[in-house]
Amino acid sequence: MNKLVDLSAVAQYKRVLQEVLEKRPSGTRLRLAEELGKNRSFISQITNPAYRVPIPARHVERIFEVCHFSPAQKRSFLETYAAAHPNRVPRAGKGARWREIQLKVPDLHHAERNGHLEDLLTEVALRIGRLLEED
Repeated sequence: MNKLVDLSAVAQYKRVLQEVLEKRPSGTRLRLAEELGKNRSFISQITNPAYRVPIPARHVERIFEVCHFSPAQKRSFLETYAAAHPNRVPRAGKGARWREIQLKVPDLHHAERNGHLEDLLTEVALRIGRLLEED
C-alpha cells in the first residue's frame, strides 16, 4: 500500500459509502459489483472501514451513480477521499456512460443455464465498457 495514504481518511470515506448503502434497497451491493465488473468480496472490502483496501479513483463516479449519493453525501465523500489520496482525483463524468438495454435471447429451458447466459452477456458488456474507458 502507498505510504502516503492516510488509512484513517480511507476509513472515513468508506464510512460515508457504508452509510449511503445502508439506506439503499437490498441488492444494491450486488448491482454495484455487477456495474463495476467485480465480485461481491471486492465490494465488501471497499465498503468496510475495517479493511485497508482503498476505492480505486476510476470507480468513484460509478459508485455515485449506482448508490444515488445526495449532493451532501457526494461532497462529504469527495472531501475525505481527497484527504486520503491527495494525488489521486476521481474522474468526474469521464469514461463511458452506461445505459440499459434489453436483449432477446433463446430460452434454454433450464434456470441455471439461463442464468449463466445472462451472466456471460453482462460480463461481455462490462468488459467492452472497460475497454472503451481505457481510451
